[in-house]
Amino acid sequence: MNEHVLLAPLLESYFRRRLTKQRNATSATLASYRDALRMLILFAAARLQKKPAVTLEDLDRDLVLAFLDELEERRNNSVATRNARLAAIRSFFHHVAAADPASFGVAQRVLTIPTKRAHIEVTHHLTSAEVDAIVAAPDQTTPRGRRDRVFLLFLARTGARVSEATGVNANDLQLERGRPQVLLHGKGRRDRVVPIPKDLVRSLTDLLSERGLANHEPRPIFVGVHNERLTRFGATHIVRRAASQSGSTTPSLEGKPISPHIFRHSLAMKLLRSGVAPLTIQAWLGHAQVATTHRYAAADVEMMRRGLEKAGVSGDRSARFRPNDTILQLLANI
Repeated sequence: MNEHVLLAPLLESYFRRRLTKQRNATSATLASYRDALRMLILFAAARLQKKPAVTLEDLDRDLVLAFLDELEERRNNSVATRNARLAAIRSFFHHVAAADPASFGVAQRVLTIPTKRAHIEVTHHLTSAEVDAIVAAPDQTTPRGRRDRVFLLFLARTGARVSEATGVNANDLQLERGRPQVLLHGKGRRDRVVPIPKDLVRSLTDLLSERGLANHEPRPIFVGVHNERLTRFGATHIVRRAASQSGSTTPSLEGKPISPHIFRHSLAMKLLRSGVAPLTIQAWLGHAQVATTHRYAAADVEMMRRGLEKAGVSGDRSARFRPNDTILQLLANI
């Protein structure tokens, strides 16, 4: 069996049959797995001093481990990113083991590589005043500033992921009915509907009017300078620019890790402190597991402090027990 011929057909059958037809993977999953395998093959070609005609036998356990080390040590990728790349590689080698029994040994050795434990950082969030300061930062006298403000307000009020916010079309909105709402297209083909408050309804209505969009049109709401759908990079730039502009008036923003995702954390904290049930927050944010939602409760120090007060736990030392019975005194002295 010629290993030089095996790799390309296996890659093609993996993407065309296993991921696309059998698993119905999303375009985002396809792109992520494609990038991981492309990086692995290029790394192998450079390490083995080959052109990208790498054989399947070249992608052994030691080489994959070296590639994962490269991601962390030279590319400065996080453990989470390293594990995501490994998940793509393992998925491919599961396919290899099933599609080519002769390569089962190579695949099995790669599949024994464990995921790496990651340090779980504190979930950062913004106060209501900090959110308002960032939302108000863009210049409302320019079209770009008006778009930026509506986009920031959308993130703050809906708790949408950045991909969900940039993916919203005009026909995903229901603004004219008594209960305005938006349809968000979430991860893993999980769609959900979330309510829209009045201030966001007004802002979205004004933006649609300015852009000449009708509610029924399948066209993106948030676009870039060339009238194309806003990208993740563009969305991150909008958030960081607004945070920088508001930093002078809101010193508490200094040093906080500002990204589009922090609005999601901030809304979750606000809902939790308002007494909204975790299951409702889970449905609102589109979490696959309620355990993800419970992370916000674990991150809220004020809720913990109130719990201490409610439980009557204080720092006062209670009086030491002194037995008044002869037998108890004897046992106490043993």
